[in-house]
Amino acid sequence: MSRQGRTHWPFGGALLKTRTHGVVTRLFSGSLMAVRKPKIVVTRRLPEPVETRMRELFDVELNAEDRPMTAEELGEAVSRADVLVPTVTDRIDARVLSRAGPDLRLIANFGAGVDNIDVATANARGITVTNTPGVLTEDTADMTMALILATARRVVEGANVVQAGEFRGWSPTWMMGRRIWGKRLGIIGMGRIGQAVARRARAFGLSVHYHNRKPAPAAVVDELQATYWESLDQMLARTDVISVNCPHTPATFHLLSARRLKLLQPHAIVVNTARGEVIDESALANMVARGEIAGAGLDVYENEPAINPKLMKLPNVVLLPHMGSATVEARIDMGEKVIVNIKTFMDGHRPPDRVIPSML
Repeated sequence: MSRQGRTHWPFGGALLKTRTHGVVTRLFSGSLMAVRKPKIVVTRRLPEPVETRMRELFDVELNAEDRPMTAEELGEAVSRADVLVPTVTDRIDARVLSRAGPDLRLIANFGAGVDNIDVATANARGITVTNTPGVLTEDTADMTMALILATARRVVEGANVVQAGEFRGWSPTWMMGRRIWGKRLGIIGMGRIGQAVARRARAFGLSVHYHNRKPAPAAVVDELQATYWESLDQMLARTDVISVNCPHTPATFHLLSARRLKLLQPHAIVVNTARGEVIDESALANMVARGEIAGAGLDVYENEPAINPKLMKLPNVVLLPHMGSATVEARIDMGEKVIVNIKTFMDGHRPPDRVIPSML
């Protein structure tokens, strides 16, 4: 029994599972031992098929109200859970983890990014962290391309005019945007999503440039005809559209600083579907307002959900509510990955999407 008086759930993958009258049991060395279902605490409402499957497999606490948990509530959750399933907006920092009970062994994040979790502290406490990479790649790349088009071609501005009843007919010089065909796209972060964005950009006639910690594999470069820039500064000065597709880490905080934003050409646009902290949001707002940058398309924000008020007033900025992966298919796939990570861990194996500090 644990200090909380609960039976620990076993981690031995080689044990034979059976089920008798609805009670999960295990056979071990010829003896029958009852095993409780692991206690799973889910911090936000998930798609119905995911929650239903979790109910079938686990002893799960769901958040029917879909109200974000406070830091105090997150602390209470880790004190009683075997597995915590947070989302990218839940900050699982050292203070929250200090309240973790002895049975908390896994944090199965519902999301690809893990900058909301203090992974080093979790690992030091013997708590494994997993995420859900891969399944939201195509949807996020679609949204990136949508923001590029919407910003360059003033789609939202035009839609607002029509909806306000102010459209008075076609004019040769009205609502002129910028062509993207034949322009240079600079991708910051050539991982799964960056590569998916590059494939779409090629179809729209953009040439692909990228900055990454290291060059992409030769096969990827050949497919995308991509130009690698070791110097981010040099790439920024030569491209027409910038797409931020890198994770938020200490090394990428304000990677697009005020100094670097000033390197952009006045006709350039900036699109971010990664993490808001990568851009100095205040500097971006000021430069767009002054006409030093042509526009921006943002799905994420530095102090999310708060948005810089200056950005809200700019007609040449397209603002979305962090919906890059918001498709039915992606969210169900993310939930399925969470379940696989939990079940694999329960069975005593390394979960397929384990995150370790050296990866960040």
